[in-house]
Amino acid sequence: MTTPARPRLINALPPEGRERFMRLASQVGFPGGTRIFEEGRRADRFWIVRSGSVTLDLHVPGRQAATVETLGTDDLLGWSWMFPPYVWQLGASAASQVSALEFDADEVRELCEEDPELGRVVYHQVAWIIARRLHAARTRLLDLYGPQGSAPGV
Repeated sequence: MTTPARPRLINALPPEGRERFMRLASQVGFPGGTRIFEEGRRADRFWIVRSGSVTLDLHVPGRQAATVETLGTDDLLGWSWMFPPYVWQLGASAASQVSALEFDADEVRELCEEDPELGRVVYHQVAWIIARRLHAARTRLLDLYGPQGSAPGV
């Protein structure tokens, strides 16, 4: 299986909408170890990782933050910008040097309102990503904190 030239979210956009969407992108970089965003803070932008890796983590009271997923090339970083109250549901750190496309959340939401076809595709793709991430987070937390031998069917 070959990797697509553009991330899944961008590939799924209708051609005219894709061009408008990409005009909103800015190239950014994060050195390894940089905290990109904190759980509970305002979510006003998102990124598509072009290279490097980012860890997503969840605050666990009384314990060290639990890494729930590691993102890499072409992954969407951040979805909390899409739904009120627009606060991050997880935290994120650059695990290595990261290059990414950055998008302003207000501009993208406005574009999605102006172009309902584009908006439908963006929301559908982000919903798919959220579902996948929630499943991954649940699995990871069960691995970390569930009772030993808690595999399904046991």
